[in-house]
Amino acid sequence: MHQTNLAKFVKNLLNPIHHARKTNINALSLSILYMLLGFFTSTTLSTIPGQTGDWGIIGAAIIVTFYERISQYTYPISFKTNLHQNAINRLNYIKIGILYGLFVDAFKLGS
Repeated sequence: MHQTNLAKFVKNLLNPIHHARKTNINALSLSILYMLLGFFTSTTLSTIPGQTGDWGIIGAAIIVTFYERISQYTYPISFKTNLHQNAINRLNYIKIGILYGLFVDAFKLGS
């Protein structure tokens, strides 16, 4: 069956996009983007509840629970291939960004 000119055009248009999505530099840029998202989230987590002063323990419990659940899915005891591995890796990058942001906030408070 012959392809129409429109089908060839769309195929030629989407082929470089599909190829660019699978490159390693794209994965690196997405990981940096997710770490920056985690950094922004940590700034939000440390600023907003800190204004009232009574959310410190609850906020810390939520952050520790989030960290432990993500670590449980990222580093399982038995190695399983999972279809959702990309989403888990993205959450892990966000987790790393949150940790980095909380360290930076702690150094800002210490100086």
